[in-house]
Formats: sequence, C-alpha cells, structure tokens
Amino acid sequence: MTAEQFYKNKYGVIIAAVVCTALWGSAFPAIKLSYDALQIQQGEIAQQILFAGYRFFLAALFILLFMITFKRNIRYQKATFKPLLTIGFFQTFFQYILFYIGLSYSTGIQGAIIAGTISFFQIIFAHFMYENDKISMRKTLGLFVGFTGVILVNITRGTFEFQFGIGELCLTVAMISCAYGNILARNGSAKMNVMYLTAYQMLFGGIGLVLVGSLFVGFMPFTFTLYAFGLLLYLSLLSSVGFVIWNNVMKYNYVGQVSMYLFLIPVFGVISSSFLLGEVIHIFIILGLLFVTSGIIIVNRKKLEVTSIQKKSAS
Repeated sequence: MTAEQFYKNKYGVIIAAVVCTALWGSAFPAIKLSYDALQIQQGEIAQQILFAGYRFFLAALFILLFMITFKRNIRYQKATFKPLLTIGFFQTFFQYILFYIGLSYSTGIQGAIIAGTISFFQIIFAHFMYENDKISMRKTLGLFVGFTGVILVNITRGTFEFQFGIGELCLTVAMISCAYGNILARNGSAKMNVMYLTAYQMLFGGIGLVLVGSLFVGFMPFTFTLYAFGLLLYLSLLSSVGFVIWNNVMKYNYVGQVSMYLFLIPVFGVISSSFLLGEVIHIFIILGLLFVTSGIIIVNRKKLEVTSIQKKSAS
C-alpha cells in the first residue's frame, strides 16, 4: 500500500488522526512538566518562547535526519522560500508564541479543551477557501455534537462557568493560527514533499522563536537535567511525527472531512493531564468522548452512504 492509498483509506485516516491527536494531546502536560523542570515561571515569556524554539528546531532536525537516513532529497529549494516562511509563521512561530504563553496561565486540561476549537476554525477557513469543501448541514451537526463533547469535558473543572482570561485568549488565537497554517500546509503540499515542507517550516519557525527568546534572556539560560532534556526530546519527536502525519492527512483529504478528528485532542489532553499532572478527572470525560466519536461518525456518514450506493450499483 502506497502512502497515498493509506491516507485516502478511511481506516488509514482514522489510525493517522488518532496517532496525531494522541501525541498532540500529550503535549499539554509535557509542556507544563517542562516548565516545572526548568523552573520557567508564569510571566517569563522570553524563556517560554526560547524553550518552544528549542523544541521545533530539534523537531526539524529529526525530520531532516530521517530523510537523510532513507536517502530522501533534503536540498533546500529557493523557489519554496516564501510559502515555507508563511507556513512556518502561522503553523509554528506565531502559533507557539501564543500557545506557550497561554498554557503558562492555564491548566493542561483547559489548554487541551481550547485546542478542540482548531476543527471549528479549520472548517470555516476551508468553507471560504475551497469551492468543493463547503460547510453542509451534516458538517454543522457533526461540529455541534463534537463541540458539545468539548464542553462536557470542561465540566471536569467542576463548574459550568468558562473563565476567559489572557491565557484562554492566547490559546484561542493560537488555534486560529494553527488552523490557518494547516490550510496553507495543505496547499503547499501540492507542490512540495510533505516531509520537506514540514521540516523546513519548523526550521524557519523554530529559528525565529529561538532568536526572539534569546534576544531577552540569552541563548542558554536553563540548566538541563536528564529529565528536562528527555521532556524536550519527547516534545520535539511528537511534533515531528505528528505534523508529518497530519500534513499527509490534510494533503489527501478534504479539510472539512478530517477536521472533526481534531476534537480528539482535548480528550487525549484531558486524560494525559489528569494522569501526569494530577488534575481532576470526571465522568463527563467519558461522555465527552462519546459525543466526539458521534460527531466523527456524523461528519463521515455521507461518504459511507455514497460508497454503499456505488457498490450496489456496481453489482
């Protein structure tokens, strides 16, 4: 089975999406644990940005090393500079400046919940950018059911109130930037190899983050223990693996169809935050998972029905 066949296969999409969302969901507690390990405080924005820069610079190197190992062409192509710079700005640089700041003012669970809004923003962008990927009643219903799952997970915090401060604002704008960056990456993948695109956009974004952070606190203000370095390596690997897989999913499928899977990020994020950070877990997480799964089924139902009809016609 070729990569294209795998990412176009409905089961291949499900497997790829679950792997990506599980990895990204685990990033929330891993970042919080990294802040503790490196003694990065809530208001130390430059240190937060610098640490994010380390992560994505290393992630880019991991992808390039993988490409070299399997004899893929990593030679930089001048014609790709502008699209890579734009993708790197939205998908890495701007998103993660806001994300790392926002998460320092928020819990891992709250950050994971807000991450579920990527789907909403991504489908809206696709509606205006693609003629063949409009928002339908089916998608609207699927989004409503899926987003209800995100709201149910929020009840984990023991209140129906949604506190929207600076942390939540930064995280929400970061998700808008991520959604737009994903669309740009999908467009770019039509002309560039996905691994090449992902590696260089992360490299550009990571270098930008390192430069901004080091301007204020120097290049190495941290004392890395083996534990802290292990967290950094894990975050870098989940980024490199996650973004390569997801950019392939985006390349071979309609944005509106696969965006619903991003609702799984808060589910995995809440579970991993509860397990690793000791944040309180609740029965509503299970209800949220059921709603998210139902939303995914609703979004994909039309495609399944069409396939069934085609099979009957062929027979």
